[in-house]
Amino acid sequence: MSPVRESPNGQGHGQPLRLVFDEGTLIVEGLREDDDHGLPGVKYDFRTRQFRAQAIWYRTIVETLRKQKRDYLDAARSYEPSPWRLQVAKEAFPHQVEGLKAWWADGRGGRGVVVLPTGTGKTHLANMAIEAAGRPTLVITPTIDLMNQWYDELTLSFGVEVGLLGGGYYDVRPLTVTTYDSAYQNMDRLGNRFGFIVFDECHHLPGPTYGLAAIGAIAPFRLGLTATPERADNAHLHLDQLIGPIVYRREITQLRGQYLADYRVMTLYVNLSDDERSRYERAREVYRGFVRDAGIDMRQPDGWSRFIIQAHRSPEGREAFRAYREQRELALAAPAKLNLLGRLLERHNGDRVLIFTHDNATVYTIARQFLVPVITHQTKTKERREILLRFNAGTYPIVATSRVLNEGVNVPEANVAVVLSGSGSVREHVQRLGRVLRKAGDKEAVLYEVITRGTVEEFTSSRRRQHSAYGGDR
Repeated sequence: MSPVRESPNGQGHGQPLRLVFDEGTLIVEGLREDDDHGLPGVKYDFRTRQFRAQAIWYRTIVETLRKQKRDYLDAARSYEPSPWRLQVAKEAFPHQVEGLKAWWADGRGGRGVVVLPTGTGKTHLANMAIEAAGRPTLVITPTIDLMNQWYDELTLSFGVEVGLLGGGYYDVRPLTVTTYDSAYQNMDRLGNRFGFIVFDECHHLPGPTYGLAAIGAIAPFRLGLTATPERADNAHLHLDQLIGPIVYRREITQLRGQYLADYRVMTLYVNLSDDERSRYERAREVYRGFVRDAGIDMRQPDGWSRFIIQAHRSPEGREAFRAYREQRELALAAPAKLNLLGRLLERHNGDRVLIFTHDNATVYTIARQFLVPVITHQTKTKERREILLRFNAGTYPIVATSRVLNEGVNVPEANVAVVLSGSGSVREHVQRLGRVLRKAGDKEAVLYEVITRGTVEEFTSSRRRQHSAYGGDR
């Protein structure tokens, strides 16, 4: 594409500047080293003796040049407007219309994050945004499975050939879907080919590597989609710079019943046997004694890493780590949980049930005891796809999994979730609830949380329930 000459008022101010894309950065040619240019993000690169900015500054630089009424040649942008038209007539829900309007509103102009619960149509909102932006579009997803789901959706919605980047494919088209891994690795070559980027499950974006998918692109229009933007490390605060601010937000409690299935959350407790209780208390005392003597505060951000380092420096430390593993296993995988699971499966005979655990070992134990299919990170792509197809069709009424189904999986028929164990992450717990909330007739969903009484799991449960969906405080 040849350079585009831009002159905001049809009048020049000396020699026009020239914008050039260079491997994920933006070069501004025509500035003098002592020039007080006033262009945000632009710094003098002494290595190449050029003025350079990260590509993400493209829109701000162009807007500043227009305000300064300076002529410039745009050789950075390697795309033209694309008049996308949705081919599938689908009435938008009010929250989708409101979300699009907030994203496109004056002052934001197509930049920002929309927060909507799982199952409320984030994908269709993105399709509406693609049509509104009218630019070549890159959709970035966290997994290959989600990439394939988006590929099918975009192909159906726009009736065009959709590109794939990732999973063995390198087919880049004006409408392309990729993964975060492939995006950041290729943005130095592709960062000027798209005017619009959709960051699906955008809570994955902040970070030193995935963040390059946003930093190395000039795309002036950006949309982030997520149900749970907050991160434990507070890195979600970087979304403002990488994509834009949160412009619209709706919670599960605001959409339940009408746009999401109504639901119940039930916490069930099991007890350790006398022998298990004794083993738990002994192991916990060994672990806590070591932590106390080593002066480690596990409440601090570096508590876990300090424990791991200290635990591998002495026989006492290694024994403490073994004790930590034992007390955790007794709490999370208590045999009484499997007995309770059996009763729950009998109660929900005929329902579509998802069973979640924190570890693969428990998943495989469930598979052997109850003869149900399982999905873990070890499950091959084709096998996983076949299991989910049969689950949605009703051939497999029950599927057990560890953490790989927490997000990005379409299982609209699921109406019962049993969380046998999990982390203290609020996001994980909300995502697991979201798996059973897709609206289907007048179904009522139920999520069971199974907790071992008198163990650290009670504290873990209270941490992960701090969300409005569970009546907790945000």
